[in-house]
Amino acid sequence: MATFQQVLTVIIAVVAAAAISLVLTPLVKRMAVKLGFVDVPKDERRMHHKPIPTIGGLAIFGSFLIVTLVMSNISRQLIGMLLGSLVIVTLGVIDDKYDLNAKLKFVVQIFAAAIPVSQGCVVHYISNPFGNNYLTLGVLGIPLTIIWIVALINAVNFIDGLDGLSVGVCAISCLSMAVIALIYGQSAEALILGALLGACLGFLPYNFNPAKIFMGDTGATFLGFMLGCMSVSGLFKVYTAISFVVPILVLGVPLFDICFACIRRMWHHVSPMHSDRSHIHHRLIDSGFNQRQSVSILYLVSCIFGVLAVMTSKTGGRKSLMILLAVVIIGILALWLLSRNQKKEEAAREEDTVNK
Repeated sequence: MATFQQVLTVIIAVVAAAAISLVLTPLVKRMAVKLGFVDVPKDERRMHHKPIPTIGGLAIFGSFLIVTLVMSNISRQLIGMLLGSLVIVTLGVIDDKYDLNAKLKFVVQIFAAAIPVSQGCVVHYISNPFGNNYLTLGVLGIPLTIIWIVALINAVNFIDGLDGLSVGVCAISCLSMAVIALIYGQSAEALILGALLGACLGFLPYNFNPAKIFMGDTGATFLGFMLGCMSVSGLFKVYTAISFVVPILVLGVPLFDICFACIRRMWHHVSPMHSDRSHIHHRLIDSGFNQRQSVSILYLVSCIFGVLAVMTSKTGGRKSLMILLAVVIIGILALWLLSRNQKKEEAAREEDTVNK
C-alpha cells in the first residue's frame, strides 16, 4: 500500500498536468487552424456538422511529457515508452493531415510498440485463472505484448467518435489503474498514470460536447499506446496478486468495442480495419440518445468496469474470470438490445419519409 506522501505526489502530478493541458490546448487549437489541421465532416460516421480543429492530442502529450520528465524517476522502461509515444504522436500528426493508409499505420504502430518492449516492458507472466499459481509466457511474451499494445492503440482510436468520449473513458481508465497501482505500492507507475489522467482532464473541457477541438489520431493513438504500456508495466507486473482479468476490465469499453467491431466486419467479409458506423457510440446515437447522453452512458459503464477492476484485483482468478464472463454476456445482450432499437428507429424514420 502506498504511503500518504506517495498519494500526495500523484495528486500533485494530476493537478499539474491538468493545469498545463488547460493552458496548452487553446495554443494548439490556434496552431491547428493556422496549419490547416481541421476535421471537415465528409461522411455519416462523423457527428459534427462544421469544421473542427484537430491535433489536440499534442496538448495532452505535451502536458504529460512535461510532468513526467519533471516528477518521475527516468527508468529504462519509461525511456522506451516515451520514445515509442514520440513515434506514435508523429504518426498521428501526419495521419490527421494526410489520412494515411491503414496498413502503413499498422506497421508503424508495431514498430512503436516494439520500442518499449525492447526496453523490458514485456508481459512475462499471467495469473492462472484455474489455480493459485501463474503461467510463464517465455518468448511468447514479446509478440503478445506487442499485440496487446497495438490492440489498445486502435481500440481507443475506434471509440473516438463522439465529443469527449475517448478522452473521458481514458481518464477513467487511468484513474482505475492508478488506484490499483497505489494499492499495491507501485508509486512510480501511479505517478505516470496521474500525469496521463491530468493531461486528459485538462483537455476535456475543450473536447466535451460541443467540442471546440478534437484530439485526433494524434491524441487517441497516444492514449491507447500509453494505456497499453502502463497496463503491462503496472497491472501485469504484479501477476501473483492480480488476475489477468483486471486490465481487461479497466480497459473494458474500448476493448469490447474493438473486439465486436472486428468480429462484425469479418462476419460480413470486410477487413477489420474498414471504417463503418456500427460502433457502440453510433448504436446509442441511432437508438435515439444525443451525444451528451451517449457519452454519459459510456462514462458510467467505464466507471462500473473500473470499480469492478479494483474489486477484482483483490479476488482470486476463478472469481475474476466469472465476473469477466458475466460482463461479456451483459455486453452482448446490451448490443443486441441496441441493435433492435436502432432498427426500430430506422424503420420509423423510413415510415415518416414515406408518409411525407
